[in-house]
Amino acid sequence: MAQENSFDIVCKVDLQEVDNAIQQVTKEIRTRYDFKGSKSDVRREDFEIHLLADDDYKRRSLMEMLNQRLAARKVSLKCLTLGKPEEAAGGALRQTITLQQGIPTEQAREIVKIIKGTGKKVQAAIQGDLVRVRGKSRNDLQSIMQILRSSSLSVEMQFENYR
Repeated sequence: MAQENSFDIVCKVDLQEVDNAIQQVTKEIRTRYDFKGSKSDVRREDFEIHLLADDDYKRRSLMEMLNQRLAARKVSLKCLTLGKPEEAAGGALRQTITLQQGIPTEQAREIVKIIKGTGKKVQAAIQGDLVRVRGKSRNDLQSIMQILRSSSLSVEMQFENYR
């Protein structure tokens, strides 16, 4: 009997790299001239990043700095879900950015649909916040990985537990 191979499709964010990027942004806020005397701040609580800025220009600057630092640290920007900017005390603006952990059910269904549309002899199953793909041929599994990497899905995917 042939051995069955499998891998998991997951979405994980390295929180240590996110913290390092936030520290770099905080350090830059203290040294930049256009932020002098500003009460701008970036901080993380669990899986949310909170931005606080004096005005919309500073909020956009904070977002740009954060995106640059995250990209430099190999954290995909697809993992960020931006909230709407809202008014805070003293005329400041507040924005919440949610870090995506796990693949949402709707995105998982879309991944399974793409896999079934390939015609390869593999099975895909949604298991909580990950998708497990099984098949007898390692070549089929690797081609599924390539197809998913080249797809235009709006979710960041990592492939784990390849056996």
